[in-house]
Amino acid sequence: MATEEADFSQELEQLLDQHDYDTPQVGDIRKGIIVSISQQGIIVDLGLKRDGLIQPADLSKLEPGEREALQVNDEIPVFILNTDEPDGLLVSLYRARLNQDWIQAEALLESGEIFEGEVTGYNRGGAIVAFGRVRAFVPDSHLLELGRNLNDKQRQQKMSLLRGKKLYFRVIEVDRRRRRLVVSQREAEKERRELVKRQLVESLSEGTILKGHVTGLRDFGAFVDLGGAEGLIHVSELAWHRVNHPKEVVKVGDEIDVYVLKLDPSGQRIALSRKRAIPDPWTLVSEKYLVGQLIEGVVTRIMDYGAFVEIEPGIEGLLHTSQLSRTPISDPHQVIQEGETHLLRVISIEPDRQRIGLSLKQVTANEQIDWMARRSATPEPAPAAPKSSKAQRRAAREAERRAAVPPAEAEQPPGPAEPDLMSAPVEPESQPAAPSPEPPVETRLLAGDDDGLSGEGENLVSS
Repeated sequence: MATEEADFSQELEQLLDQHDYDTPQVGDIRKGIIVSISQQGIIVDLGLKRDGLIQPADLSKLEPGEREALQVNDEIPVFILNTDEPDGLLVSLYRARLNQDWIQAEALLESGEIFEGEVTGYNRGGAIVAFGRVRAFVPDSHLLELGRNLNDKQRQQKMSLLRGKKLYFRVIEVDRRRRRLVVSQREAEKERRELVKRQLVESLSEGTILKGHVTGLRDFGAFVDLGGAEGLIHVSELAWHRVNHPKEVVKVGDEIDVYVLKLDPSGQRIALSRKRAIPDPWTLVSEKYLVGQLIEGVVTRIMDYGAFVEIEPGIEGLLHTSQLSRTPISDPHQVIQEGETHLLRVISIEPDRQRIGLSLKQVTANEQIDWMARRSATPEPAPAAPKSSKAQRRAAREAERRAAVPPAEAEQPPGPAEPDLMSAPVEPESQPAAPSPEPPVETRLLAGDDDGLSGEGENLVSS
């Protein structure tokens, strides 16, 4: 019997020795169960022959709420400080939790996930952010609020405004040995924007109409923010009429309705259309125009068979050569030029085929005179952005041609200065009549047949 008890004691001793073989070394972290809490500290059962002791000085480093939350039988992590004490192991709860913060930081570095942290201070190099019990550092270059070319005073003002703010950050460097944790707000915001964009692209569907804000203009189109993700409106999708540059239609900051034209989830690209979010002007043509109606139009293109005339943005009518003059002409340029404004009569409407037929010769002389009188009596507003740069250049060249001094007059020796007929009042009693390159409007109108529609009186409506 005694032999059996001796063998059992020896076997138990061997088991205990074997268990002690796995005793953690200094710096290891083990989990234990709180056995007792007193003014002398906390006793933790680590499953070894010796318990762990958390000293009051270590507990004082915890937040008051953390100390009060500790209860007997709670499982907690502890950091092994000293294994040489015969009565127990000296352990640290604070160091264990601090180490857990480093472990979490390393995990965030590996995963690339972002976290929310509060700015607690700043120094000359950047801002300080609380990460559990670790102080993380944000370099100036990784703070979105700090722009370039700031002087010291401006920087101090912006940094002081950051104190106490909760922002999103991404871990970009962890060095536990040097106690160095570096985070970036810029990288976090970039990640957040990409995440929001992915979620937005997944939630959108082609054909949806939504609102957005214009954020940038390029020659090829406009960028629109849809609430965390940007889409592109190609210049051809900005309006139903021809657009040479997006600035003719929109400007940065405008809120506009856009139509989701195409989605590319793999490339995270969103193609948008502005014109498809507004009515096609051709669908309203039948309501706005009637055959026989007089309208104004600007000549945009001249072809061999006639000219295209814009009567409103997105609506062009055809002025056929046969409708230019009662007198046969070989070249439309004999009567009209690009960029000119004319009074025209609607002679046909085909909305389904997007066609409107126009006529210049069917406008009577009296209608021409009344129209020109109204135009001369009403001050013209400042010209808007041209619908066609080509038409603008043509109009400018035409104005220069008409205003140019004939070479024969330029070579004459200087004589008495003549008054400026456009600015000075004319005094018929003392000044000779200035030569006019064209007869007065009334003379040109009446030079033809009774209704003023002969070939000689048909160019009178050019502006």
